[in-house]
Amino acid sequence: HQVIKINDYQKDRFAQKIIDHFGGDLTRKKITVLGWAFKKNTNDTRESAAIYVTDHLIAAGARVQVYDPMVSAARIHLDLNSLWERRSIDKKIVAQRRRKLEVFATLEAAINEAAAIGILTEWDEFKQYDWKKIGENALVFDGRNLIAYDKAIATGK
Repeated sequence: HQVIKINDYQKDRFAQKIIDHFGGDLTRKKITVLGWAFKKNTNDTRESAAIYVTDHLIAAGARVQVYDPMVSAARIHLDLNSLWERRSIDKKIVAQRRRKLEVFATLEAAINEAAAIGILTEWDEFKQYDWKKIGENALVFDGRNLIAYDKAIATGK
């Protein structure tokens, strides 16, 4: 029982770090969530941190861009709809929140124009990505400690 509380706290804390970075208001900010699956090499999304983090980001006004190499857009939408239904969120609010979510077929497309990127599943694709490419365009929140710091530092600083 206590483990669940700690995990929930970590999910909230991760989202709150992103929200706090932007002064509490993510209105019109594009935030990318990389990884929806509970763990890499699976399409299992049960109790995935990404569901809860995305919910927090959308509630704070963000437009969330999601990419996961194995989880379908339909599954991602279903996971969020299920969460909102369990919480008895008004249908009008749910409709507004749905419009703030976009699922992408590639990592490159998902991070395009992102103000911040949150890594939530430890996919090898994320580990091997050349993070220098994003330069100073987006801040990366690495929830899985995948990125080697020396490889992620933007060149030309």
